[in-house]
Amino acid sequence: MENRIHLGDCIDVLHEIQENSVDLVYLDPPFFTGKRQASSNKDGSKKYTYEDRWHSNSDYYDFIEKRLTLCRKVMKDTASIFFHCDRNAVHIARYALDKVFGPEAFQSEIIWSYKRWSNAKKGLLQQHQNILFYSKTNSFKWNKTFVDYSATTNIDQILQRRKRDDRGKSAYLRDKEGNVVLEATKEGVPLGDVWDIPYLNPKAKERTGYPTQKPILLLERIIALTTDEGDIVLDPFCGSGTTPVAANMLNRKYIGIDKSIDAVHLTNDRLLSPIKSESNLLKKGVESFLKKDQWIEMHLTGLECNPVHRNSGADALLKEKVNGNGVFIKVQKQEEKLNDALNKLVKLINSREGFKGILIQTSNTDEFINNESKSIKIIKSISMQIREF
Repeated sequence: MENRIHLGDCIDVLHEIQENSVDLVYLDPPFFTGKRQASSNKDGSKKYTYEDRWHSNSDYYDFIEKRLTLCRKVMKDTASIFFHCDRNAVHIARYALDKVFGPEAFQSEIIWSYKRWSNAKKGLLQQHQNILFYSKTNSFKWNKTFVDYSATTNIDQILQRRKRDDRGKSAYLRDKEGNVVLEATKEGVPLGDVWDIPYLNPKAKERTGYPTQKPILLLERIIALTTDEGDIVLDPFCGSGTTPVAANMLNRKYIGIDKSIDAVHLTNDRLLSPIKSESNLLKKGVESFLKKDQWIEMHLTGLECNPVHRNSGADALLKEKVNGNGVFIKVQKQEEKLNDALNKLVKLINSREGFKGILIQTSNTDEFINNESKSIKIIKSISMQIREF
């Protein structure tokens, strides 16, 4: 059954899968749109269609509930299930998942947020879809993922360690002398339930022309969060094959099912020659598309660090300690005197015990530089070294 795309209705194929054998189920079933979905590839040589019309809410519910029951049987106790839907059926899917897995198995409702432009609709433009995340038991597998701090997070919020007080409220941890305890190593903030992952645009190399195709980046995130290499990923409605392709690229085993012969052929072709569209939005974050100081970004490129916002003394903090010390990085800005930049970094270092600093010099100066601090090292930027060479 593994590493194969099976032709047929998943209600039949799921009976053939061994019980308690699957590590992750992702399903992207019909969305209850009441339409016949149709689309074609870029050159128009192939057209893909499937029916998404139902007589009533109860008919759609019965369709989903029966298949979810079989999915649960094949899932391991450590497995999770992600049900992809939108506003048309999220209420029906939630009710069915609660019935099959139990309300206590609900973990999150993920909002997949994206930008789409259209002037054809009266009212609010739909720019998100829903992914309901349930687990079979409380022992579900979870690989914690961190993202960068938001631009509104100040340096104290990043560095100061917290604990729960007697009332269960989060408070700053203090030592015996009453001083706030600082933590130099910070990985970022845990991934939240709103995901900004771009929708596949019509010209994306990854796009196949299959209706409702999802981006590989979206499935990679789900798979990485809840499975390890060698685990089995099941997609009962694999359609264009994004789930098997993403699983294969991440060294997971896969089981794909679809009752469309065209979908099966398409998925097998993609497995042979996978194409993934990269996303600068996902790599750099939404803030990277806003107006920022490109000069600082250029000199921090390649460093594993967390950006520091709203503080003139530093531009970044290394994600890992160096010889047990946290390390701030400051970049000499254009038209900024080196001594002025140094003094700002010195002030920051002196106010926080156990931290070092690196000042990146970006331009020549005739100033007399008196760096008496043993905690700060001034280094010349790569571009400056090349100019001098």
